[in-house]
Amino acid sequence: MSTPKNILMLPGDGIGPEVMGEVARIITWMNDKLGSGFVVEQDLVGGSCYDVHGCAVTDATMAKAHAADAVLLGAVGGPKWDNVAREHRPEAGLLRLRKEMDLFANLRPALVFDALIDASTLKPEVVRGLDIMIVRELTAGVYFGQPRGEDVRGGVRYGFDTQIYSQPEIERVARVAFELAKKRRGKVMSVEKANVMESGVFWREIVTALHKAEYPDVTLGHMYADNCAMQLVRNPGQFDVIVTDNLFGDILSDCAAMLTGSLGMLPSASLGARDAKTGKIPAMYEPVHGSAPDIAGQGKANPLATILSHSMMLRYSFDMAAEADRLDQAVQNVLAKGLRTADIMSDGCTLVSTSGMGNAVIKEMEALG
Repeated sequence: MSTPKNILMLPGDGIGPEVMGEVARIITWMNDKLGSGFVVEQDLVGGSCYDVHGCAVTDATMAKAHAADAVLLGAVGGPKWDNVAREHRPEAGLLRLRKEMDLFANLRPALVFDALIDASTLKPEVVRGLDIMIVRELTAGVYFGQPRGEDVRGGVRYGFDTQIYSQPEIERVARVAFELAKKRRGKVMSVEKANVMESGVFWREIVTALHKAEYPDVTLGHMYADNCAMQLVRNPGQFDVIVTDNLFGDILSDCAAMLTGSLGMLPSASLGARDAKTGKIPAMYEPVHGSAPDIAGQGKANPLATILSHSMMLRYSFDMAAEADRLDQAVQNVLAKGLRTADIMSDGCTLVSTSGMGNAVIKEMEALG
C-alpha cells in the first residue's frame, strides 16, 4: 500500500471551488486506479474564510498547512471584500501562507501547448515548443525590506522602499534554479540590474560564486532585467531557467506568461527549504489566474491551470514524475482534440464546461494506460 500523502486543499473564492473540484476528481481517480495514497483535507482561505471566521486564514488552518505534505490553493479575492480591513482581506491569507511557510522560491513555467500556439500574440515560429521556468525569490527583496514608508523632508513628500538581500536568501533560491536546470536543459540565466543597483552587483557575485563551487556542470549566464524583458519577447526560446529577485520576478513571470497566450492555463509552485530532520519540503501549488467572480458558479471556468498545478505537486512534492507526465500528456491530448473552455475557445473547436474538461482529462488518463 502506498504511503499516505497528505494534501491540504484550500479552494478559496470565486471559481476556486469549481476548478478545485476537478482536481479532487482526478485525485480520487488516481487513488482508485493507481493506488496513489492521497489523503485530502479541505479548509477555508480568503473571503470564504473571512465570511465564517472574520479573518483571511485561521491559526488552525495554518497549523494544517505546516503539517501537510503539500498545499493546493484555488484562488482568493473578489469585490465582495473590497472594503474589508487590509489585514483581513482575502489576499492576506495567501500572503500569510507564503510568509509563515517560508515559501521563498516561486516556480512559474511558461509552456506553449502545440494546440494553443495561435493564441499567442507572437508569431508561431517564435513560441512553438516554448518551455521556460522562471524562479522568483518570493519572501525577501524590495517587497519586504526595511525601512519603507512615506516621509516629509524639507516640505517635500517622499515614498520609499528598501531593496535588500542576504547571502543565504540569494543562495537558496539560486540552488533551486540550478537543481531545476540539471533536470531540464542545463541552463540558468540570472537576472538583475548590476549596472545600476548595488543589490544587483551583490546578487551577481553570490550566484556566480555558488555556480563555481557547486554547479559547474550547469551553464550560467547573466542578464539585466530590462534586456531580459526585451529578449523574452524577441527570442524566448533562448531561455531554460531564469532566476531573479522578487520585484523583477513579479514582472518577468507575467511577461513570460502572456507569451503562451492564456494566463488561465498556467500553474505555479511555491517551495520552501527541506527540513533536515523530516526531509519534507514545504510547498504550495496554485493556478496563476484569479478568482474570476463574474463567472463563478456558471461552469465556465477553465480547470486546466489548477490541474497542471496538481501535476507540479506530483513532480516536486511527491517525486511522481511518471504520473505527472501522464497528467500533462492527458491535458495535451484534450487540447489536441479541440476541446476548449470559453476562455481559450477558437473557431473549429468544441466548447465544454468546467466539469466537461475535467471529464475529458480523466478519460485521456485512462486511455494512456
